[in-house]
This record gives sequence, structure tokens and C-alpha cells, in this order.
Amino acid sequence: MSIILHDLIGADPARPFSPHCWKVAMALAHKGLPFERRNVCFMEVPQLEQGVSKTVPIIRDGTKVVADSFLIADYLDETYPDRPSLFGGEGGQALARFVESWSQSTLHVALAPILLQEVLDFLVPEDKTYFRESREVKLGERFTDVTARRDQEIASFAAKLLPLKVMLKKQPWIGGASPLFADYIVFGALQWARITSTASLLEDGSAVADWFERCLDLHDGLGRSVPAADQ
Repeated sequence: MSIILHDLIGADPARPFSPHCWKVAMALAHKGLPFERRNVCFMEVPQLEQGVSKTVPIIRDGTKVVADSFLIADYLDETYPDRPSLFGGEGGQALARFVESWSQSTLHVALAPILLQEVLDFLVPEDKTYFRESREVKLGERFTDVTARRDQEIASFAAKLLPLKVMLKKQPWIGGASPLFADYIVFGALQWARITSTASLLEDGSAVADWFERCLDLHDGLGRSVPAADQ
């Protein structure tokens, strides 16, 4: 039986865009576990799986329901230890925690002014008010004040990637010789941008751009199965 991944969509059901759901999709593919994406819009999430979570990702594996991308990755490694590890041991799990904190506090914060208006335009009408108001609460600013910084954040985004760029000049993956969940965390953030925005954020030929292209090719091109916003 396939694992069910409740996956966030906007007006186009063929374009799942949540960075956190993409982490889980890549993690499931990494483990070689068959899964089925179940489309859901923002306003439908609280009704999923008896209200287990107000946010996605949520998976159902038989009778087991798990929410939160990191908890899902933990669950998958613990439940399917015979399949490729997402962490490669306790050290890799600790690394992934650090990468998640960096991604959330640096990349997502920088991406919000760049993407929010385009994400808003991407949504079904009934989600738009919720999205605008919830982002204002989360960011502590008016939506228009956040999106007004778009050009400034695009210009400075490359600097946010410098630690990743330096590291990827020395090793092919964040996980080392092969991808781990830490790679999927950062991939999820950049895939969010790729699917929803026409902004050019990665320098062609850079170590980060090359890594991202390799990520798109992983698992039979799972990342490329959804085209970029400018395609």
C-alpha cells in the first residue's frame, strides 16, 4: 500500500509548491517508498486526518499519521531501517537540524519578500485572504511592506547562499558523498522558488546551481516533474 502524502497546491493541481512537502516527497523517493500525493488547498488542511495539524506535510502510512517534515523523516528512518538512510546516523541527523534552522531563519526569510505576491497570485480565490493574513501575522509586517523589498532581496540573495556555495565546492552534496535529508531541506526552499516565481536566484554555473540541477535529477527526475514558473 502506498503512503499518502497530503500535498499543498494552488489553482493548478499539477503544481505542488510547498517547500516542506517537497522535503517529504524527496525523502519518500530516497527511501524507495511508493507514495501517492493527495492535493489539498490551505483552507482544507485543518480538516485533514481528524485535524492532526494546521499545516502540511502530513503523511498516512497505513494506520499511522505523522505531521511535520522533520518528524516524518525521523519516522521513515525508524520504520524502514532496511532502506537508504535519510540521515546516515546521529551526526547526520544533528547536521540536518542545523541545516533546517539555517534554511528557516535565512533562506525562507529572504525568499518571503521575493515570492509572496507570486504565491498569492498562484492560489485559489478562497485561500487568498487566509494566506495574506496568516503571512502578516507570521512575519509581523503588512503584506505590502514585505513584498516591497522584492528587488532588494533578489539582489542580495546570492550572499545568503555563500556558506552553501563554499561547502559545495569541496563536496558534491550537503550530506557528503551522497544526498541526505539535509539536501532535501535546502532543495525544498529553492524548489518553492522555482515553481512559484520567475525571479532568477541562482547564478548559472555556480556550485549551488549545479547542486540544485543534480537534485532536480534525483529519483528519476522527481523535482523536474513540475515545471519551473518561467516554463
